[in-house]
Amino acid sequence: MENWEASYIAGIIDGEGTVTLSRVHENEFRRPFITIASTDIELLVYIQSLTGGTIINKKNYNPERHKDSFILTIKKKETVFFLLKKITPYLRVDKKRKRAELILNNYNNVTSRKENIAQNY
Repeated sequence: MENWEASYIAGIIDGEGTVTLSRVHENEFRRPFITIASTDIELLVYIQSLTGGTIINKKNYNPERHKDSFILTIKKKETVFFLLKKITPYLRVDKKRKRAELILNNYNNVTSRKENIAQNY
């Protein structure tokens, strides 16, 4: 991924994205997720081509008033860590940058892992 692509994705995440820890299943450790919501499917498909992930269509309960909306979810740990390492220097929203830094710097300290996944990226 080129630096300009990382900075572009960081801008999209600053505006329409989330960096968080969440569980997929109740009995597992929290893991990092990146999500981006948009009504522009073309934008999400482009970002997906760079990062992977899954795009879902959110249910539109009032199509006369609202556009269809979509969510790109990136939850593969290796991909999330790679992407966070690339985009964190470009994040401008303080809360999102700090959360990304906390995940990168502390993930292995707060979850039981055999491998040091955060340090590999």
